[in-house]
Amino acid sequence: QVQLVESGGGLVQAGGSLRLSCAASGRTVSIYRMDWFRQAPGKEREFVATISWSGGNTYYADSVKGRFTMSRDGAKNTVYLQMNSLKPEDTAVYYCRAGISGSVYYWGQGTQVTVSS
Repeated sequence: QVQLVESGGGLVQAGGSLRLSCAASGRTVSIYRMDWFRQAPGKEREFVATISWSGGNTYYADSVKGRFTMSRDGAKNTVYLQMNSLKPEDTAVYYCRAGISGSVYYWGQGTQVTVSS
């Protein structure tokens, strides 16, 4: 199994920045990708960004492209989501997800991000 712990959420004004972290533990050797998702009140969970664990290739949702940057620190088994130019519509609970060989996924508990206008 893999355990994921997110941190870094909080309250920020529109135009501000936050950096989320997601630390993985357990069978991290099995991870091949990690993702960020978010879920706003009353809405479905949506994809935000992904990174390949070995090559570091990234891909972003159109709604965050150019504002958010996902990175990883393999030595710390941690991924980050740098969020700049935040907008009120970015308000959501942000979850990280780890992809394991065989299409098995593990989720973190989520961290709240609130952007005030």
